[in-house]
Amino acid sequence: MNFNKKDLLVLSFILLAVVLRLVPHWPNVTPVTAMALFGGAFFSNRYAAIAVPLIIMALSDMFLGFSWITFFVYSSFVIVSLIGLYYKKMTFKTILLSSLSFFIITNFGVWLLGYPKTWTGLAECYTLALPFFRNSLIGDFVYSGIMLYGYRYAYKHLLQEV
Repeated sequence: MNFNKKDLLVLSFILLAVVLRLVPHWPNVTPVTAMALFGGAFFSNRYAAIAVPLIIMALSDMFLGFSWITFFVYSSFVIVSLIGLYYKKMTFKTILLSSLSFFIITNFGVWLLGYPKTWTGLAECYTLALPFFRNSLIGDFVYSGIMLYGYRYAYKHLLQEV
């Protein structure tokens, strides 16, 4: 992959996000969904938009550990990156859609691998996940805002001719 200056700036924000993932934080209040959406929305290369967040997640998971639902987590990040690629921006709508996608896909994996395969089991799984979803929404909106406005500021002051 060949990165231009804009892509290197995007990459630096994604690397910063993954560093924040490694420091102590409230449960599920992390920058990872924002990172995937941001990459999808701002990388010039669509392959980098999907691959870079996944590669960086995998590298950080080497330190944090992989879980039994890793396939579903990474699949949700592909979807979130595709949302960014499709809309090419970060808005309330794209952040909410990304959060919902992550919630639905990962908890489907939790149900599939850890709950009875009944409608009751499915309902119980998603119901018990709601407190985590609240925290995910907080993290997704806060970190998306930080990444978006931080990027705009840095782009204006570092990459544009004054």
